[in-house]
Amino acid sequence: MKRIISNIRKLVTPSKSEEKYKADIADEILNRVIEETDGYSEIKNIELGGSYPKSTWLPQSADIDIFIKFDPKVSKKRFSRIIIDIGKKALDKYEPYLRYSDHPYVEAIVRDTKVNVVPCYMVKQGMWQSAADRSQFHTEFMKKNLTPLMKSDVRILKKFLQCARIYGAEISTQGLSGYVAEVLVYNYGSFEKIIEAMAHIKRGHVIGNASEKFDTPITIMDPIDSKRNLAAAISIESMGKFVLLCRTFLAKPSASFFKSRNLSTKSNALENCVMIKFRCKDRSADTVWGQLKKAASSLALQLEGGGFTVVRYGASSDYDKKMGALLYFMLESVSISNMRTRKGPSFFNKDDSLAFISKNIKKSLLMWVDSDENVRILEHRRVTNATEFLKHILRSELVKSGVPKDLWPDIKNGFTINASSKAIKGQAGDTLRGIVATDEKIFSAY
Repeated sequence: MKRIISNIRKLVTPSKSEEKYKADIADEILNRVIEETDGYSEIKNIELGGSYPKSTWLPQSADIDIFIKFDPKVSKKRFSRIIIDIGKKALDKYEPYLRYSDHPYVEAIVRDTKVNVVPCYMVKQGMWQSAADRSQFHTEFMKKNLTPLMKSDVRILKKFLQCARIYGAEISTQGLSGYVAEVLVYNYGSFEKIIEAMAHIKRGHVIGNASEKFDTPITIMDPIDSKRNLAAAISIESMGKFVLLCRTFLAKPSASFFKSRNLSTKSNALENCVMIKFRCKDRSADTVWGQLKKAASSLALQLEGGGFTVVRYGASSDYDKKMGALLYFMLESVSISNMRTRKGPSFFNKDDSLAFISKNIKKSLLMWVDSDENVRILEHRRVTNATEFLKHILRSELVKSGVPKDLWPDIKNGFTINASSKAIKGQAGDTLRGIVATDEKIFSAY
């Protein structure tokens, strides 16, 4: 394992030319931001944040974050208005656009590097007023507490996570963020020790010092905020992949864990998938992601209620950079029997059982009292195909479907539903294959 880690360390360490390239971008945008903040007395400082100043960034995939620190007395409304004005002017050469967390910030792609101009308040530690206020303390803490070798191990861990598709805190991924990678290295000391620890981790384990008990299976404490559990933002699926991956790497170390890999797809699984496609009106991608995940969950429940067995489901957005939205479902079968049984009340419940019998006696194919004392019927199922079932829900029962209200206009503007191989093209196909494929690397030790 040590030899593999040593080789990977060389690959993830930026070259001198890569460092200069990134520094030139950071200097250019930082200077432009400083120029645009001239005259704003509310702004108290401007500094770089994120992985770049901490020297934990990966070559080819590092963002540059510029934090504009405001007087804590400034209102959120003015704070938001000023950051939009400054960010758009500073990045005007690079087609800036707005993003949102609990407040707006401005983002642009500057010569293949994502640059974010983010507002925060200049506060004392623990006196947070906005979500970004901790970032300045994160930067200072990691610069002070990570040695050069530990920073290199953060890069190795990030690459390990990236190749497993569980790197990033965005709602689309719900994986392990760059800061979580830094916190793990800070706590365990090295990538190798993280692998060993995570391979043997038990439910309820707490990493760091917690001031209270949290309800996540594993707790990862923010070292600069004893009330913040970083694991709360990580999905159980991502955490499970990480733990299994650590066990496999520990059992069979290989450089292949640090290479992007294609997932193994079972053709018969593709045949049992249904995908809904539509376009969303232009709004925050983070907001859309949350709504799409809720929509997929709600429609999966509708499918289950309709008699279909849902194996997996999910959502995706911006698959062709035009606010495209995908909801996808893998089923045991896209077609089901045209008959179903339905359970009625107990015959001891006189009023309810009589009402059930009266309502169903003429239209049911069969009616009987079962051994559990309930009246049951056998009846025809109205829709037996998943595609037709979903069309009916979206066209006629959207209001009570559980799909978030903000998506209703988008769906009413038009949608398509594809089944199996008809949809397996381009990025949409890649997204769909994500739910019908096995990451064999995770399970290769078994």
